[in-house]
Amino acid sequence: MAKSILIINGHPDASKARLCAALAAAYERGAQTAGHAVRRLDIGLIEVPLMGSRDQYESTDCAPQIASAQRDVAWADHVVIIFPLWLGTMPAKLKALLEQVLRKDFAFGPKGFGEARLKGKSARVVVTMGMPAIIYRLAFAAHGVLGLEQGILKLVGFAPVHHNLLGDVETHDASRREHWLRLLEQLGAKGQ
Repeated sequence: MAKSILIINGHPDASKARLCAALAAAYERGAQTAGHAVRRLDIGLIEVPLMGSRDQYESTDCAPQIASAQRDVAWADHVVIIFPLWLGTMPAKLKALLEQVLRKDFAFGPKGFGEARLKGKSARVVVTMGMPAIIYRLAFAAHGVLGLEQGILKLVGFAPVHHNLLGDVETHDASRREHWLRLLEQLGAKGQ
């Protein structure tokens, strides 16, 4: 069954040479080939203002690019977020985007916590990192990914939420990169 899929390339560097950009393109290619409707958001190409106050968070007045991102999230059945691990978690610009997009009255009802408005949507988180993924998982309990999955995505209603941790990306060879690209293309084709 065809899905509407939003792919968020969470790398702040908009260069197409980045692994995150290649992974997003592979997922998009697989999804489109399988007949899914796809939209893509590359945070390196947009301005994302920082959230500065509770009043700003509770306001429905937001920048046009944030309102567009909200429409894309509302439209999507499935959201894919791809980003590099920076200091144990997502880059600040991606966090700023999520804070702006998942505002009260968009992601939550008037009472806030407990009134998740994005139920019925699924998500996949794909994280690239310089360290071995097993070290991040075992020694650091994948805390940055867990925070995104539990403290953001599931809190606003996404379920299920799956992830892929791609480690040793700075020392990988061409065959490993091709394996990752095939994996993302296959996941895109399945809409997972």
